[in-house]
Amino acid sequence: MKKIEAIIKPFKLDEVKNALAEIGIQGLTISEVKGFGRQKGHTELYRGAEYTIDFLPKVKVEIVVGDGKSAQVVETIQAAAKTGRIGDGKIFIIPCEDAVRIRTGERGEEAI
Repeated sequence: MKKIEAIIKPFKLDEVKNALAEIGIQGLTISEVKGFGRQKGHTELYRGAEYTIDFLPKVKVEIVVGDGKSAQVVETIQAAAKTGRIGDGKIFIIPCEDAVRIRTGERGEEAI
């Protein structure tokens, strides 16, 4: 199994969610996060004063899938989240040792 974590722009969340649903992904976890990468934030004007916003709002999407489905999920997220501009985000693929469904005690891929 693989855990796929994608950090994306917030306005792309619906597109990513719908694209994942089309390929049969039933469950995912979403977190509102803040951070920066190469873009290092940006400056804004507020009431005539300029200030720097270091941490930009992002959305973190977490999905655990079987090994055979991970490449398709990564490609789907990448296609749906891409704007072609700086700050589109990152996708991390992490080995997942085990999963347990609390209600039934199912383990492994049966639990996801």
